[in-house]
Amino acid sequence: MYIVNVEGAILRDDRYLLVVRGPGEDHAPGTLALVGGKVEQAGITDAILENTLRREISEEVGVEVGPLLHYLKSSAFVADDGAPVVDVVFLCEYAGGTPRIADPDEVAAIEWLTAAEVLGHPKAPPWTRLSIEAAERHRERLKAEG
Repeated sequence: MYIVNVEGAILRDDRYLLVVRGPGEDHAPGTLALVGGKVEQAGITDAILENTLRREISEEVGVEVGPLLHYLKSSAFVADDGAPVVDVVFLCEYAGGTPRIADPDEVAAIEWLTAAEVLGHPKAPPWTRLSIEAAERHRERLKAEG
């Protein structure tokens, strides 16, 4: 069985909201990451990934995202604790709220960064870079469509 994780590339004015994972995180503490979390038991429901992502973003950093969540990519990996994970990433538009750290064990810092800043950031692991690259490609497609 996989753990299902969702993440949001939250965009505001050509900058993405990223966090530095806190020291209490089981997987990749101290790295630059998108905001997100694990899908929890919710019974039979629609939009489980989207609802989980909205809840995690609100709980972890106190912001809201717009109504449209654009699927970017999915991947599977093994977490530092050996658990198999399926990760699903969405592009989200910032809708409001002031970013804040709710739990310093989960989030050590919050930053608004351009794609170029993320790609060159020393704390950005390959998977975060890939997610930002996917977000930028999707943004370009959306611009081309008008």
